[in-house]
Amino acid sequence: MDPGLYRLQGEAEVVVSLHLTAVALGSNQGDRYAHLAYAVSRLRTLLSNLRVSPLMETEPEDVEPQPRFLNGVAVGECAAEPATLMAGLLAIEQARGRTRPHRGAPRTLDLDLIVMGDVVVVDDGLQVPHPRFRRRRFVLEPLVAVAPDLVDPISGRTMRELLAALSGDARHSDFV
Repeated sequence: MDPGLYRLQGEAEVVVSLHLTAVALGSNQGDRYAHLAYAVSRLRTLLSNLRVSPLMETEPEDVEPQPRFLNGVAVGECAAEPATLMAGLLAIEQARGRTRPHRGAPRTLDLDLIVMGDVVVVDDGLQVPHPRFRRRRFVLEPLVAVAPDLVDPISGRTMRELLAALSGDARHSDFV
């Protein structure tokens, strides 16, 4: 049976589109491992067939001086609308004490919706794919570890190709 096709109550068929979805995970405040473990446990309720990358230590980029981040990526299948999934991600962040005093502030938990299959959304409150992920090694390296052939619907390039395009970038991060 097609994974996007479900049979309900006898003969009725309902088509559900499942999108291979990538969510970036990050934390640089408090017990970073506990925050990310909590996020992964909650993401299992939003995404099926969840795969989680190794975690990596990274230096903060384009923000005020602050502690190093622990980053990773979770990839799974999702049938929800992008806005619904994003609301779920924000609720998970809030449950771990995420505050937003200003852009780039340190955070207990940061969950970014990176890619959702071939879905493209440009809205005041939501952009899918994430507008800056193609420049972020701390997103692309873990993405390549779990979904190297996932395609960016804007560029048409795989995560592996996007990471290779950053090969001249001097920034480096370490898997832990």
